[in-house]
Amino acid sequence: MKNDPKHIKIGKIGEELACLFLVKRGFKITERHYLKKWGEIDIIAQKNKVLRFVEVKCVSCETGNGVVSRETGYQGLTSMIRPEEHVTREKLERLSRAIQTYLVEKHISRETRYQVDVVAIRLNLKDKTAHTLFIENVL
Repeated sequence: MKNDPKHIKIGKIGEELACLFLVKRGFKITERHYLKKWGEIDIIAQKNKVLRFVEVKCVSCETGNGVVSRETGYQGLTSMIRPEEHVTREKLERLSRAIQTYLVEKHISRETRYQVDVVAIRLNLKDKTAHTLFIENVL
């Protein structure tokens, strides 16, 4: 499924939307798609002197009726699709290894504050809408 062209397209749309979302909130994007055999960092950003490693999870749902869902934290879509649930313990472990490599490779001081954030996006391609949930400091 990961190599499915629609899956790849949705992932790219999600990452673009996540960057726009972060920039609008005062983040400076410093790097994207840092890739190692043992893990990947989707977005590396900075805000308030804190280095942010951002995992992006994006799903497409084709139904939405404009109702606010208290269960999911998203407005406008009531489907039970929750992209943030795809951030598994295993994913966070791979991400942590990639972060440690990045810090060493870029000669970033041990005193530098950093955290891991998640941008979860649900797309409704039919309506051309996106609903975003930002979860800070997940580790």
